[in-house]
Amino acid sequence: MRISVVVNTYNWPAALRLVLLSLMGQTYRDFEIVIADDGSREETRTVINDFAACSPMPVRHIWQEDDGFRRAKILNAAISACQAPYLVFLDGDCLTQPDFLSRHRVLAKPNHLVTGSRILLGQGLSAKLCAAGTWDYAALRRRAMAYRPLGHISKIAPLFARLPDSSLRDYRRFVWRRIKGCNLACWKDAVLAVGGYNENMTGWGHEDAEFVFRMQHSGVLRRSGSWATEVLHLWHQEPDKSNAERNRRLVLATMEKYRDAAGS
Repeated sequence: MRISVVVNTYNWPAALRLVLLSLMGQTYRDFEIVIADDGSREETRTVINDFAACSPMPVRHIWQEDDGFRRAKILNAAISACQAPYLVFLDGDCLTQPDFLSRHRVLAKPNHLVTGSRILLGQGLSAKLCAAGTWDYAALRRRAMAYRPLGHISKIAPLFARLPDSSLRDYRRFVWRRIKGCNLACWKDAVLAVGGYNENMTGWGHEDAEFVFRMQHSGVLRRSGSWATEVLHLWHQEPDKSNAERNRRLVLATMEKYRDAAGS
């Protein structure tokens, strides 16, 4: 099964370089990389071009003009450019473990989507990794026990343990929590059937919850990728959340609209 990995990025080329290097180390090799760039400057383009020149996987750079936080719009453009039937969404500040795609492949089922989780890296370790510009997962894993008490990493068990696929991963209803667009996977035809992401949601916050709700309402079943697909999230300053409440209300309005339609 071929996979399109959609990497969302904005003006952090040092982090994106690490993410791309982590994808280079995947044990599962049948994938392409589609970078959804929400208006980054030339430094990001240089990182992408340099990586693409030596990557054994196809790399495409989908860019839009910087006009504020328009993640939903650039993701839709990237989705249209994907050539594989299965999509794995990843943020440009989240590094992958070597079995990230192979585990997503195991969890992929017809008419399902998978929402994964993350491991947070501390400010000091994140800065050190970005400054080095190289990615050595094995070294990080070896040092994890020492990193944990120093606060360099939020949890270490998912680096060493994997839980098997089972029906216990399946959600019975929509649950807002644990939806993270930095680690989400689904079938492209299901995404297109619901119209992709809601481009009315601009600014940070809740666009992934709204997307997952509409997917589930259309009949797509949600699965948990926890203890299988964890990504390593680099530390960064808190984003501007001034639109978060507006976006939350849009999610609630979507839920109410579908509830009214179901009752009529």
